[in-house]
Amino acid sequence: MSSLWVKLLSKEYAPLVGDNYTPEKIRVIIPVGGKATRLLPLTAETSKACLRMLNRPLVEFSLLSLANQGIRHFIFGVKGYTNYRDLYDYFESGYGFSVRYNIKPRIHIKYQPNQDDVGSADSARINMEYYEVNNLVFAVQGDNIFDINVKDLVRFHREKCAIMTIVLREVQSIEGLGIADIDKNNRIRCFVEKPLAKDAPSNLANTGLYMISPEIKKVFKEKGVKDIVENKNRLDFGYDFIPYLTQTDRPVYGYTLKGNWFDVGTPKNYLEAMKNLLHGGFSMLTDFGGRISPEAKIWVQGESNDAEKRRQEIIKKIKAGKIDIEGAVLIGRHCEIDDGVRIVNSCIDNYTRIGKGTVIENSAVMDRVTIEENAEIRDSIIGRHTKIRSTNRKQTIIREVSVVADDVTIEEGSTLTASKIYPHQHVRGDFNQQTLMSN
Repeated sequence: MSSLWVKLLSKEYAPLVGDNYTPEKIRVIIPVGGKATRLLPLTAETSKACLRMLNRPLVEFSLLSLANQGIRHFIFGVKGYTNYRDLYDYFESGYGFSVRYNIKPRIHIKYQPNQDDVGSADSARINMEYYEVNNLVFAVQGDNIFDINVKDLVRFHREKCAIMTIVLREVQSIEGLGIADIDKNNRIRCFVEKPLAKDAPSNLANTGLYMISPEIKKVFKEKGVKDIVENKNRLDFGYDFIPYLTQTDRPVYGYTLKGNWFDVGTPKNYLEAMKNLLHGGFSMLTDFGGRISPEAKIWVQGESNDAEKRRQEIIKKIKAGKIDIEGAVLIGRHCEIDDGVRIVNSCIDNYTRIGKGTVIENSAVMDRVTIEENAEIRDSIIGRHTKIRSTNRKQTIIREVSVVADDVTIEEGSTLTASKIYPHQHVRGDFNQQTLMSN
């Protein structure tokens, strides 16, 4: 690292002394662009950041974790109509979120100006320039859930006089992940986005969490960066910008995450994260409201008089053994569950109706779903406002990480095995490793 660079950064970011941590000055940028193809068909018409997870939008976990650590300023780096619509309609300026979780003083949410980016790093560039950001930036991916001590990350970043600190995590499988190689001082020597196993320089994976110094704005203006955008029509953190920083000998460091981290970028990962969170894997949110007893990880939500009535009916059936609950289960507001239903390590979202004798295991059922009697749903995800018809004679079975998108009707006697159904379809039959898209 050049002595000039150390001097410049040290002047602006002296190492922490005493309690010199000011989280309210940090700006969080959450790039949300593209179509989240790995999560299709769930994201065919829904922003991945607003995909339902444990009866709330996925990105809400990130906001809650950071708001609870004193961060108050967030920018959604939205690209495209769907991402902007879903995020703005739900979060607006952040006031409602602050009330919901009793965050005081409230958080403030802004949105990327009406300018399309060409990647996650370009989104950071646009927003840092537009909002004249001259403070530390914490860039966070919209499909990650993480437990991180931001104060410790800032301390590390400043002590290293880094222009960028990448949060890394040791992984067993490097498939689909960016991999970093670091020296004994934690400086990143090289970074490879999604290498083959034989080409991976280590098992330290990029979590998509970046602490960035404001001096990065000067780097964005360099000819080398502009050439990347011109030649590739892209400026992604993993594929483009981080390799550029390391190749031009910028001080980029790797901070190894000690807390939990979940990449919810695929249906399989989604289900694994959901189960882990239900069992207490996210320290900022371990109680989902309406826990029926201290001994059991069973939550039945409902606060209004109408919702409380439904809640008590379900609790009464659980205690009488008419509904069989195993593992950790979250049941949302205004649900109706008939006798003989068995639910294992699953989440049932609001206004869902479940017919008698149905089995739901290791699965996510989103809101306003109707599941008729004797259906079986195992290791799968059911989208919003979907109807699953099933009878005692013609049982419907959905299994092996099948994904049913929003507003689908599945006829009685159908079987889905490792299959995907896109929105607004009416299907009947047996499907094995198939994808059904409407005309």
